[in-house]
Amino acid sequence: MDKLIITVTCDSTMSYPSNPNNPTRRGWRAVADEYVRSVNAGASICHLHGPYTVDVAIRADGTKLSDLDIPGWANLKQMIDEKCRPIIQYGIANGRFPQRKELMKQRPDMMSICFNAHDECFEYEPGNPPVELYGIHDRKELAEYCEITREYGVKPEVEAFHYGGIWNAQRFVGQGVLKTPVWTTFFLGWKGGCWTPPTPKALIYMHDHKPDNFIYNVSVMDPPAHWQILTMAIILGGHVRVGMEDNPFLRPGEYARSNAELVEKTVRIARELGRDVASPQEARQIMGI
Repeated sequence: MDKLIITVTCDSTMSYPSNPNNPTRRGWRAVADEYVRSVNAGASICHLHGPYTVDVAIRADGTKLSDLDIPGWANLKQMIDEKCRPIIQYGIANGRFPQRKELMKQRPDMMSICFNAHDECFEYEPGNPPVELYGIHDRKELAEYCEITREYGVKPEVEAFHYGGIWNAQRFVGQGVLKTPVWTTFFLGWKGGCWTPPTPKALIYMHDHKPDNFIYNVSVMDPPAHWQILTMAIILGGHVRVGMEDNPFLRPGEYARSNAELVEKTVRIARELGRDVASPQEARQIMGI
């Protein structure tokens, strides 16, 4: 079994806006420092949210997505790179395609790409209005993503909110435009029309149907089930994503003071289960970066 690769995602603005310890509200230097502390705690991959805004309403083309501040992303990446050398993964897969193509010119190590349609509903805090996101990532767009990532030497992260995302990725592997090993993240408990339940049976289904040349990571957006499902993933040989975007709670009702605390808990769980944690360099070797 490979060493455990831990991804950290530090921004809870969209998912848990009431989180008092969300670093984003303190400015981008605070966000960068939070990532550095998380890498020092055991994370190998930094899933970044640079500056962005979300469409207020559905546009005439039927999309409701995010607009990205391109220079702001470069600035965040640089602030992290100055202090440590993790795997930099650009997130906000719901960003608009032309802007995300521009982001790839900054040459992050990885780019998150949703391989199924975007239909998300961020309503994880009662009383707050939901953030709705909609977008079709058709196979023409996905093929172009595969081609551009190869051009810039960026490894795609195949985001799979359900198993149709894996079907799309396998198709591109067969066509020779998506290299293996494929790194994919299974998203469980993320609300919206692409929802997969955060249950042991759902994870086992994904694990059992994973293609041989795919390495999987697990994200759980459901605090009651989060730590249980991630522990299962560690036992099964998968990899895990933690951080305030997915779940800001160390235990029910107790906010983590920092993202590093969430990483530290993951490291403790892994080591109690007898699984070592990968360094960024070891993660690069496992993933083929």
